[in-house]
Amino acid sequence: MPELTNPYIGLTPRKMNKSELARAIRQDIIAELDAVALYEAHIDATDDENAKRIIGHIMNEEKEHIAEFTVLLEYLDPDQARLSEEASGDARRMLEGLPPEDEESTENVPSAPQGLTVGSLIDK
Repeated sequence: MPELTNPYIGLTPRKMNKSELARAIRQDIIAELDAVALYEAHIDATDDENAKRIIGHIMNEEKEHIAEFTVLLEYLDPDQARLSEEASGDARRMLEGLPPEDEESTENVPSAPQGLTVGSLIDK
């Protein structure tokens, strides 16, 4: 049986400051992303439409939690909020075929070598 996260491991004899809480929220986001990936795998692994519907509903709730935690993280860490806003703008520009704000063009962006996948980069 997998080991569950110990909810008491991070307790301190005092309240966390914003920086410490931001670090904890990042871990919460990781846990939510892990849950989404797990639920997607469950959906892929069954042909039962009722199970898919229920698991999909639960998965979408986890996605909402990710969004809520992200808002909280940006509140707790103003630097994260600034970087998120800048990166979102750059990503939207690139999706429209435009260069990021801080670049003239994307001509010099290196392409990945052929044959590589994310999985092939994992050290086994």
